[in-house]
Amino acid sequence: MVTAAQKLRSVSIADYLADEIAANEKHEYLGGYVYAKAGGRVAHNRITTNITVALGSALQGSPCQPYNSDMKVRVQLPSHTRFYYPDVSVVCDSNPPDDTFQDQPVVIVEVLSRDTRRIDETEKKEAYLTIPSLQAYLLVEQDSSKVTVHRRTEQGFHAEAYEGLAGFIPLSGIGIDLAIGNIYNGVKFESEPTSENQSE
Repeated sequence: MVTAAQKLRSVSIADYLADEIAANEKHEYLGGYVYAKAGGRVAHNRITTNITVALGSALQGSPCQPYNSDMKVRVQLPSHTRFYYPDVSVVCDSNPPDDTFQDQPVVIVEVLSRDTRRIDETEKKEAYLTIPSLQAYLLVEQDSSKVTVHRRTEQGFHAEAYEGLAGFIPLSGIGIDLAIGNIYNGVKFESEPTSENQSE
């Protein structure tokens, strides 16, 4: 997740990818500029782990594979290239094994926080939704049981909100339903919403 971290320096894509292999911390790349990626709270890491485990279990035997936040996604915009580290992604048509990034994610997940919400809901959303392979972009709250899904339709992407712990999120692009209860397993909230799935 990009934060308000200081801009480090302008670099080429080749130099960024080479430097990132040896770096002690992760950096995201936006058109020649490199930004440090902030770490997450305990709740954030629990949620991302829960999602990765749930997807991995559901996708056993499938050509699709979930990746955690160690895997970059390349976004090739008309004017420049970006590399982000999504919290979770699912890829069905993988890049070569030696690549350090993926080009064709089918599902991307970002877990929201106060520091990253604006970027996840605007900059990253706008970039991710340009990826031709992407079928669903999930924005997951960490302080309440709510997931907003930007889902590809014939008319473009449509946002749906899922609240509460009892429901499922259909992910037809990878052929599974993701249980919201599995996303928030072991996560404690001050209060729980009671409404069910609803379209925005």
